[in-house]
Amino acid sequence: MAGVVNKFFVASIFMCVAPIAILYGFNLNLFPGTTGLSPESTTLWSGVLAVVSVNAVIAWYIYMAMKEPADKHEPDPKFLADAKASINQSGPTNEVDSLPNRTKRE
Repeated sequence: MAGVVNKFFVASIFMCVAPIAILYGFNLNLFPGTTGLSPESTTLWSGVLAVVSVNAVIAWYIYMAMKEPADKHEPDPKFLADAKASINQSGPTNEVDSLPNRTKRE
């Protein structure tokens, strides 16, 4: 469980930091080749790359989640017992079904 929380925390941090770092990097001309761009191009490319960076972090998080073994996680036995008991408790209802009384209106 701690591994899942750590991965989520790291992904959340990267989803916040990466786009902001890219935006400031472009605006402060920290990346090579950005000094010759017009202000409109700088804004456009920094925004596009910030969105791409967030999508890359999401893809990395999904990849890491899919890589985890499925048999590692077992459901809580008490939860399963309570769920089965609640399913067995709910029986047929005595309410009159009003579905046949409904007519289609156009």
